[in-house]
Amino acid sequence: MNLLSPAISSLARMRLWRIDAWKQNPLDAQREVLQDLVTSAQYTEFGRKYNFNRLFNVKAFKEAVPIHEYDDIKPYIERIMQGEQNVLWNTPIFWFAKSSGTTSDKSKFIPISEESLQDGHYKASKDVLSLYYQFNPDSNLLTGKGLVIGGSHNINPMNTEAQYGDLSAVLLQNSPFWGHWLRTPDLSIALMDEWESKIEKLAENTIHENVTSISGVPTWTLVLFKRILEMTGKQTMSEVWPSLELYMHGGVSFTPYRDQFRQIIGKEINYLEMYNASEGFFAAQDIPGQEGMLLFTDHGIFMEFMPVSEYGKANPQTIGLQDVELGHNYALVISTNGGLWRYLVGDTIQFTSIRPYRIKVSGRLKHYINAFGEEVIVDNSDKAIATACAKTGAVVNDYTAAPVYFSASANGAHEWLIEFEKDPDNLETFTLELDAALKSINSDYEAKRYKSIALGLPVVHALRKGVFAEWLHSKGKLGGQHKVPRLSNERKYLEEILQLQ
Repeated sequence: MNLLSPAISSLARMRLWRIDAWKQNPLDAQREVLQDLVTSAQYTEFGRKYNFNRLFNVKAFKEAVPIHEYDDIKPYIERIMQGEQNVLWNTPIFWFAKSSGTTSDKSKFIPISEESLQDGHYKASKDVLSLYYQFNPDSNLLTGKGLVIGGSHNINPMNTEAQYGDLSAVLLQNSPFWGHWLRTPDLSIALMDEWESKIEKLAENTIHENVTSISGVPTWTLVLFKRILEMTGKQTMSEVWPSLELYMHGGVSFTPYRDQFRQIIGKEINYLEMYNASEGFFAAQDIPGQEGMLLFTDHGIFMEFMPVSEYGKANPQTIGLQDVELGHNYALVISTNGGLWRYLVGDTIQFTSIRPYRIKVSGRLKHYINAFGEEVIVDNSDKAIATACAKTGAVVNDYTAAPVYFSASANGAHEWLIEFEKDPDNLETFTLELDAALKSINSDYEAKRYKSIALGLPVVHALRKGVFAEWLHSKGKLGGQHKVPRLSNERKYLEEILQLQ
């Protein structure tokens, strides 16, 4: 053990009393967050419009302010990007996190204030570190370097002061100077936006570093691993980085990738899931190996939870933490210290525990298949893919699925495009296992599959390697946090990808 480890561990765990304070009193923490937000923004244009100076409790806030999707607040954000201030938030905003969330041609620009950086993203990152050291007191994590596989950075042409980039790029650009000592690669490489060249530079510049942790999207992390193994002639990543002990992931389910990571790393390491989006840092895994991420209730974000059945209604209703139930799907609605007000993030979550509140991301509001009343969500499909892989020895890189609608001669079905890292011995067997797993996970799917009356057996295509990357590249979405939509209720994405096969 490195001699510095005990000292670092002690410093990291000094924050635990603060974490315990909001962890044990989440409702009080949330009420205080909302009061701070409304008080801070009462003299902004948005605050004056909705009479923030008269809002003294959660009920009044919800009655006064409607729920917003991105298009509703886009005019405000565009004005801020052109130089106006005091519009949504009371301190200057010069940074924007460019987010797609899907592969839509439209990009979202999420305003990032100094408060959302310091009291949100960075505070949450420190809390994650403290929680990690609580369970790993002898860790050597901070005696080496963290490899950040981040996004690109661009200058916003609308205003010389305003800048934007992927969230990871914004965080890297604004991190304190000492943070760069603990990170690799060099900022110029970390912020490259051409991903083929970026992977090459990442590999060349990190091979000889003492990498102890990695954070990044699983697909690009695997691409980097494979390139490094090619360059070094090593068999596993633990031979390249013997001190590697932690992989931090989020954005997409890690379930389909877990076995592949274990094989390519070649030893057991720790895995930590985080829910860190452009809109805010919402949660992170606090207990190793246990499903669910601890909800961060004291980090500048007030949260409401919309039952998914409310989505699309003229006046959708939300509930607070005190009323949530385990296993139900909720759409996350947030108000933040970056100027988002009752903003519908687009993710769906489920609570895995209450007191403390822990969640998992179950999918996207618009990423599901419900063409026949089967209500298949991404959480279902990820688990079914993992089960089918375990039963057949296959390894899946990525996948997407969409419905095949009824025709005059055939019933409906689900069509799957799967890019395998390791093909199953028999694709038909894989298909049957996938179908069986979905039936066991989702009773609505099972009912529609009964005797194939409504839904036939899934139609599964094994794609050649690289097709999904080609499609993302064609959309200008290759790299960073961009990802293939797992599920869609329409066939647009699927048909486009099939054209490249």
